[in-house]
Amino acid sequence: MFFKTKKPACSNAIDLFQELAAMPAQDMRDVEKTFARLFASDDGKKALSYLQRATYQRVMSADTTDAQLRYLEGQRALVSSMMRFAERGRNA
Repeated sequence: MFFKTKKPACSNAIDLFQELAAMPAQDMRDVEKTFARLFASDDGKKALSYLQRATYQRVMSADTTDAQLRYLEGQRALVSSMMRFAERGRNA
C-alpha cells in the first residue's frame, strides 16, 4: 500500500497534498504506474470518460451557489490529478 503510516485520515485537502509531496519518489512512481495500468483497460477508459463527463463537461447555471462551485472544482481537481498520475505513469 502507498500510505504505510498509521496516522489518522487527512483532515483536509492541504494535508493530503502535503503528504503526497512528502512521499518518496519511488512510491510516487508506483502510484503513477498504478493509475496508468488502471486507466489502460477498456473498463478503465470507460470509467475515466465518465469522470471527465461528470466534471469537466458539466456546466453550472448562473444561480449556482459558491458552495456548489467549490464542490465541483474539488471534483475536477481530483479527476485532473488522476489523469496526471496516469499520464506520468504511461511515460515512466
